[in-house]
Amino acid sequence: MPSPYRALFAAPGTKGFAAAGFVGRMPLSMMGIGVVTMISQLTGRYGLAGGLSATIALAAAAIGPQISRLVDLHGQRRVLRPATLVALAAAAGLLLATRFGWPDWVLFVCAVGIGSVPSLGAMVRARWAALYRGTPQLHTAYSFESVVDEVCFIFGPIISIGLSTAWFPQAGPLLAGCFLAAGVFWLTAQRATEPQPHPREHHGAGSALGSRGLQVLVTTFVATGTIFGAVDVVTVAFADERGHKSAASVVLALYAAGSCVAGAAFGLMRFAGPPARRWLLGICAMAVSMIPLLLVGNLPFLAVALFVAGLSIAPTMITTMSLIEEHVPRARLTEGMTWISTGLAVGVAIGSSVAGWVIDAAGARAGYGVPAVSGAVAVAVGFLGYRRLSKPAPGRGGTVEHHSQREERHVA
Repeated sequence: MPSPYRALFAAPGTKGFAAAGFVGRMPLSMMGIGVVTMISQLTGRYGLAGGLSATIALAAAAIGPQISRLVDLHGQRRVLRPATLVALAAAAGLLLATRFGWPDWVLFVCAVGIGSVPSLGAMVRARWAALYRGTPQLHTAYSFESVVDEVCFIFGPIISIGLSTAWFPQAGPLLAGCFLAAGVFWLTAQRATEPQPHPREHHGAGSALGSRGLQVLVTTFVATGTIFGAVDVVTVAFADERGHKSAASVVLALYAAGSCVAGAAFGLMRFAGPPARRWLLGICAMAVSMIPLLLVGNLPFLAVALFVAGLSIAPTMITTMSLIEEHVPRARLTEGMTWISTGLAVGVAIGSSVAGWVIDAAGARAGYGVPAVSGAVAVAVGFLGYRRLSKPAPGRGGTVEHHSQREERHVA
């Protein structure tokens, strides 16, 4: 591991919460695609599969920021454990419903309950921010966490799809629930690195979404999430049409691998310019990378195209975290980070649903038009909101870039 990454773990407790966050985030890449695989295995209905995946994402979008707001108010341990128990109970209900052939409405009710799963990525990033706020190490920490996210997306779909196709249909979501329980209870057992709650700062305060800069980020990431949701569903269907459904996990893993490679390299770099400009370039690169998917005719070409497309994901996400530091008050940082996940979740819901309908109506290859259109929407929103992002909120500016510039002026 390069020395900047090794230096992150000099602080006591960092290895423990990073490992727990990795385990607890595996369901992020396993549950949605696991449900799609499970339902398509049992019923062959991609519309239903996409609808359930969308319901989980929408429920998480609605519930997640409220959970994170409570975390900022009361602390991680007091909030995450009961929320996780609700999500696990709902996941168990979903698996039982598919096993015993219960009505579709039961599946959707359980899918809503799964939405109470907490955003472990935001919780771990909040711990890094508490340790390294205002230092260059925070940029490296956010880069490391983006790499962890992508590692989850490399192995999660492989495990989830592989188990559900080779063992029994419910195996992937079942293991995802086990990872969630282990990760959350391991993370919340580590009290020394838990960020302090901010009850006084929250008294009478509005939502973090009141930040105009955060509004732009969340809106853009709705379109970005639509890309992710559509790519997942369409890739499974594309591989299924060609008689190699299990290969979808490998193809999606390469999509994540591209992001992982780019994120690791990005964390070793230092930037002096405004993060808003890099963020907009990243959004544009993500949109352009969707165009080749419209031309795919076989799985090897698709794998290469998705690997290249993945190269722009992690750098854009890392820069987004820096922008949140600029535009969201410290007392609502966890909530602000979760709103980004919410935007992605809403987009995933839209993407998986629309892609499922397009696949049922016109086939898998036509489904890649959904992420292409979504990328164009993301670029349009990004350009329209760029001016808001280029002006940090009053009283903010504790980002890596600002700190680095202050250091350079001081040395000079």
